[in-house]
Amino acid sequence: MISRQMPRRCVVWFGNPADDECAALIEAGWLVRVGDAQLHGGVGMRRDDIVVALADLRHSDAETVQAMDRLMADYPWLPWLALVSRHTAADTPETERILRASTAFLTVPFECKCLLGVLAKIADGGVQPVDGTDATGIPGAYSAAMRVMVASLRKYAPVELPVLITGETGSGKEVAARALHSLSARRERPFAAINCGALPPNLVQSELFGHERGAFTGANARRIGHFEAAAGGIVFLDEVGDLPPDAQTSLLRLLQEGTLVRVGSTQLVRLDVRVLAATHVDLEAAVAQGRFREDLYYRLNVLRLHMPALREREGDVEWLAQHFLDAFRARHPCRAREFDSDARRVMRTFAWPGNVRELLNRVQRAAVMAEGNLIGAADLDLETAPTASGARASLDLTRVSAEREAVLNCLRQSRYNISECARRLDVSRVTVYRLCRKLGLELEHLRDHASPQQ
Repeated sequence: MISRQMPRRCVVWFGNPADDECAALIEAGWLVRVGDAQLHGGVGMRRDDIVVALADLRHSDAETVQAMDRLMADYPWLPWLALVSRHTAADTPETERILRASTAFLTVPFECKCLLGVLAKIADGGVQPVDGTDATGIPGAYSAAMRVMVASLRKYAPVELPVLITGETGSGKEVAARALHSLSARRERPFAAINCGALPPNLVQSELFGHERGAFTGANARRIGHFEAAAGGIVFLDEVGDLPPDAQTSLLRLLQEGTLVRVGSTQLVRLDVRVLAATHVDLEAAVAQGRFREDLYYRLNVLRLHMPALREREGDVEWLAQHFLDAFRARHPCRAREFDSDARRVMRTFAWPGNVRELLNRVQRAAVMAEGNLIGAADLDLETAPTASGARASLDLTRVSAEREAVLNCLRQSRYNISECARRLDVSRVTVYRLCRKLGLELEHLRDHASPQQ
């Protein structure tokens, strides 16, 4: 009988692996070869062996990155795994190509068992060609801004504390919330996403916390709310700033005491649920204006995660556009396969006020409208669209106006007492004076013209 050798598994590591990383790989049955820039002698493995190339971008200089980029072109048959740090910048063509072509990537700090898990999936064919998502499921997460966000997300996921997710409309706040759920210990439990702005004002309490039979007209039976339905899991409150005052009070009780009371009942229901909240408005300003409870804000704002706007995600726009186009083509027959140079140029300079959601909608519409294999700027309806610089200036003016109104309202409510205003805004007295100078608010003039009620 002819004995057949079992295939060996090898990692060709381009960079400087740590001793514990090499030891963990060897213990798990992987051969480790540290590759140089020229890869003298080739890969050096038998035909049936499983080989994964690893591009270590954590501390690599420009020359090393260029060498890795050349090797990826020379060995396109190898699956590549990229190791990146939160400071790794995709600001060179070589780095961007490595990240795009990698089968997957890991962001440090990571545990060796996580590295082994990704390698095993690559070896088994379980990891598809790069979608820029790693384990978070967030597409396009390799730009500098997104890597910072993902690093925070990974730290927050296992911690049983509320998270306040901020960012502009369409920036992917619910995607981040789902990623927190999938990486948490509650991943097998329910995830309930609730748009607070879409709930009818007279039914918010009932929808969130449930009601008893006969609690109001039409309440013909007991009904549990979204929180009870998600017991043991995670509730994501999108646009939490739109909650009416009575619902804010009930939510505060739930966060403080872990209990709720159904509408029409006096019995406390004890509940284990983690709360994630999101908003595109300035909750600090809402607190200063009296529209949002200050104590609730502090309960929600234990951990804070900011989703960057698409215009801040340099290098992600073109990749995301192609990602959305490929996903659309997988579901619907269309001729369009890629974007021409004009479309790519305009996508890079467009402001994207609707962020990722707007990009998705424009790409899907363009895929339907395009006559050929290439999507042009006209198909995206971006030929005469405003540039990022123009839209950013407009958004900056809007932010300044909103900030000025918030500070002015807080000054009025505190009767122009700087110490009280600072307390309400949770800043120092010096910061209040600085804000007044920045926003053109003359305190003496305002005090002199204040009405007696103020």
